[in-house]
Amino acid sequence: MDAAWRAGIADHLRLAARLEERIDLLERFAATIIQALESGRRLYLAGNGGSAADAQHIAAELVGRFRRERRALPATALTTDTSALTSIGNDYGFDGVFRRQVEALVEPGDVLWVLSTSGNSVNVLEAAAEAKKRGAVVLGFTGGTGGRLRPLCDLCLCVEHDASDRVQEVHQLAYHLICQRVEAHFAGPA
Repeated sequence: MDAAWRAGIADHLRLAARLEERIDLLERFAATIIQALESGRRLYLAGNGGSAADAQHIAAELVGRFRRERRALPATALTTDTSALTSIGNDYGFDGVFRRQVEALVEPGDVLWVLSTSGNSVNVLEAAAEAKKRGAVVLGFTGGTGGRLRPLCDLCLCVEHDASDRVQEVHQLAYHLICQRVEAHFAGPA
């Protein structure tokens, strides 16, 4: 049993260490979000399951605060409105729960940040396609090689693993670093 614990920790550390090779990509994520927010645009987020929780977590870090005092930033997780999710799911099917919200809310220059550990979640794919159609920037966090989501993204972080838990652990580290960078911009010098 001890070997399983050690293997899990070693796997996590190996994947997290690979983020160091992707610092330029993380900076581009942060710069894209900063540019949109500086231009008066908004950030929207979507994902399923644990990725839905991550979308809500990111939005909360930006609307509230991460570590420093600064103005509230306009970030909305499309995973939180149960009335919209259930009515859209009922009327259009679960595949459309994010697409329909993107259609209603997202404008040119906004950013849609989607999270899918497989890169193949149909409702996330539909939201990304709709956002592109509307002139938004699409940022993606995926696992593996990015699945069908990767080509729909302007920027995409793919954690090269097929286990959702390991992928989400690295996603969390990456989005915390991005939130820290975005917050530093809006908070000014420490």
